[in-house]
Amino acid sequence: MYKQFTIAVSSLFLCAGMAQAAAHAASAPAAKPTAQQSKMGDCNKSAGEKKGDERKAHMKSCLSAKPAPSACETQAADKKLAGAAKTSFVKKCMADAK
Repeated sequence: MYKQFTIAVSSLFLCAGMAQAAAHAASAPAAKPTAQQSKMGDCNKSAGEKKGDERKAHMKSCLSAKPAPSACETQAADKKLAGAAKTSFVKKCMADAK
């Protein structure tokens, strides 16, 4: 009798703990998507209704595409800046643009 009671109480606590863990998981905020996940979503939207090899080729080119250089990076390249000088110039340029 004592053994059955112990098993019943243990089961009750186990179920209560699982319910609490599930409630906590449901209330936890969703994690912000990574840059790769965001890019995947954008490429997926731009693929539209493409299917098969056409979709595969589109996703491959879209995901491997490099972002276009900003105007500040273009100016730094025109001035032939490199390393710390380029980084500093681009950072200041971006701040001034805002």
